[in-house]
Amino acid sequence: MTEETPGFEEKPDVPSGATPDDAAEAAESPSTEEGPAAPAGDASQTAGLTAQLDQARSALAERTGDLQRLQAEYQNYRRRVERDRVTVKEIAVAGLLTELLPVLDDIGRAREHGELVGGFKSVAESLETVAAKMGLQQFGKEGEPFDPTIHEALMHSYAPDVTETTCVAILQPGYRIGERTIRPARVAVAEPQPGATPSAKDEKKADEESGGPDEG
Repeated sequence: MTEETPGFEEKPDVPSGATPDDAAEAAESPSTEEGPAAPAGDASQTAGLTAQLDQARSALAERTGDLQRLQAEYQNYRRRVERDRVTVKEIAVAGLLTELLPVLDDIGRAREHGELVGGFKSVAESLETVAAKMGLQQFGKEGEPFDPTIHEALMHSYAPDVTETTCVAILQPGYRIGERTIRPARVAVAEPQPGATPSAKDEKKADEESGGPDEG
């Protein structure tokens, strides 16, 4: 009859000369050679992520600035195009209406002579209406003070009944579009008579301003 050989447990290699306590500690404690490296690896990874995040934020700020500059340039471009479009339109309208001024002058002379009748009257009035819708305005009246910025003096005389240079006759009316004068009013002007004594009207006005005539 054969006796069974009892099993045995493998024990870790123990250096020669080691005590039994050292052998037990070696059997119970696993190797910890890689333990201290773990915290250093986490810190390095965190630092790398932080650097990448800072780089992404910097790139985002740069792209945002580029987008804002591009948007501002586009808005300026739109305003410039709109301004140029309006200017070109005004120039075109002014050029067209300037070419029509002689026709409007003929219509005005025909009206003054009573020749604006029948079908010609209807056509003339329609033309004047269209010109007015396009912004054409007529100016220049007898008796208004002479203004060299809107009047062109073609005739000059002296008159005792004026106190300043005055438009006494409108030879050709002036025309403007908005604030732009496309033709000054061509007028005859009169200046006060040199050395003329004040008229009764002027004396009355001076008395009113001074509080009435002096009483002796």
